[in-house]
Amino acid sequence: MSKIKKIGVLTSGGDAPGMNAAIRAVTRTAIYYNLDVIGIRHGFRGMIEGYFKPLKAHTVSDIIQRGGTILKTARCPEFKTKKGRKRAYGNLKSMNIDGVVVIGGDGTFTGAGIFSEEFNIPFIGIPGTIDNDIYGTDVTIGYDTALNTVVEAVDKIRDTASAHNRLFFVEVMGAEAGFIALRSGIACGAEAILIPEEKDQVTTLKSFLEDGFRRKKSRNIIIVAEGDEGGATEIARKLKKDFKDYSMRVTVLGHIQRGGSPSVFDRVTASRLGYHAVEALMDGQNSAMVGIQDNEVVLVPFRKAVKLNKDVNRELLEISKILSI
Repeated sequence: MSKIKKIGVLTSGGDAPGMNAAIRAVTRTAIYYNLDVIGIRHGFRGMIEGYFKPLKAHTVSDIIQRGGTILKTARCPEFKTKKGRKRAYGNLKSMNIDGVVVIGGDGTFTGAGIFSEEFNIPFIGIPGTIDNDIYGTDVTIGYDTALNTVVEAVDKIRDTASAHNRLFFVEVMGAEAGFIALRSGIACGAEAILIPEEKDQVTTLKSFLEDGFRRKKSRNIIIVAEGDEGGATEIARKLKKDFKDYSMRVTVLGHIQRGGSPSVFDRVTASRLGYHAVEALMDGQNSAMVGIQDNEVVLVPFRKAVKLNKDVNRELLEISKILSI
């Protein structure tokens, strides 16, 4: 017999398309098993401030197609303090919450892991971040939608690049990881992809552009992960003096990548993980993330999900270089 009678659910960190689908799945799975569900608004800050809201089946109707998160999200420096976490614990106990599902990234899992070590309330995580940089899962909620947003934007940029014979640098999200840049770059036929995992790419890019110029290649799309070499603007500045005959433009896609209606893939992924998160709590699991490996749902300890690094697909990296000739 499960000891879980009432669960909380929150979203934390950067928002990602599909978070609402996960909230819906957590809520309805819990209700199916006769559990009460409490939505915790504004992430860990809401846990500290007591921003609680009961969730019913009808509460989560018509949200699966919506981007963002109905529970809102916020950064919370106070949760990093023992005093803040103790206050959050008191609020959870006053609401008789037996377990919490947290939807977010590695920062969210770090906080949840520390909390569950200090207090006797289990936490299960659902990976929700467009960066797809969490160890232990092949995909994270929001990643597929972000990729589609980037490809749609770059397809339009390529139209104008062709019309004006221009070199476009397109900056995508990924300050520390190049998952979005690499996969979207291949999908939209980018001539070059710059990611944090590869070094000395500006020198390589110079050689590539010189070769293209000799072959009278009049247009190029360069995808740049935002954290690489100072971002697209800085890379364009470095190259401008060596390629005065190129008409260069920079487009920073920014937070457009976080928004929009989630893709079918993200909706289904979020629904699967939401269901399994509730199952994990009922099975007595704690301090673990539900992830997907080889299309199977797995449990990954928070300590591994947070501390271990996830590398980009090296085969895709090689393919991107070969197809850009």
